[in-house]
Amino acid sequence: MDPNDIIIKPVISEKTTELMEHNKYVFKVSVRANKLMIKQAVKNIFGVVPKRVNVMMVRGKTKRLRFKSGKKSAWKKAVITLRHGDKIEIFEGQ
Repeated sequence: MDPNDIIIKPVISEKTTELMEHNKYVFKVSVRANKLMIKQAVKNIFGVVPKRVNVMMVRGKTKRLRFKSGKKSAWKKAVITLRHGDKIEIFEGQ
């Protein structure tokens, strides 16, 4: 898989911005990707070597619109921990 197909987009919320102070960055990743693939993709795209990669599946929530109910799709989230001093510049607002 191409590194740009593995890492889909960054997850930006209050909790993830607090994690950035501890050198942890959160990304939405491909469902088929594993930890080694994610680690290589971060290394190729951002030029930093991750110290640790934690991966979790986020279940899709059930939503309702008037009389119909549906379900959002499930997705995979990766928390990338970097070494002290390393940063990913996409979050810093260049």
